[in-house]
Amino acid sequence: MADEREKFAQRLVHAMQQAGYEPRPIVLFHLFNAKYRGSSVTFQTVSRWLRGRALPEQDKLQVMADLLGVEPHALRFGVSPRSRVAEARPPWPAGAGSRERQVVEAFLQLPPKKRELVGELVKALSESA
Repeated sequence: MADEREKFAQRLVHAMQQAGYEPRPIVLFHLFNAKYRGSSVTFQTVSRWLRGRALPEQDKLQVMADLLGVEPHALRFGVSPRSRVAEARPPWPAGAGSRERQVVEAFLQLPPKKRELVGELVKALSESA
């Protein structure tokens, strides 16, 4: 069972890195609790997930998978090479951390007119740099 938890932790760390997040307990703690609709999990619980000391319950696994853009089954059990169908997600550029990912996610939640306005602002700022 310990090996199973350690492998899960490795997949969780990898999924966080691929999604542009630092694989640190404090990062996952804040991300998870901001999205999870049940009772908040503790910092210690999240730390145990990342260190391979515990496995999350299914409802929590689903939230983590949604946050990180992976399938819950793949996060929990891994993916066998022959059963993988989805395209690999490109990693975030070097230097892009969790703050940048949060900004992009907030941008994607904006209505189209506000997105356009933000796009114009970013363009103007990048031209003046």
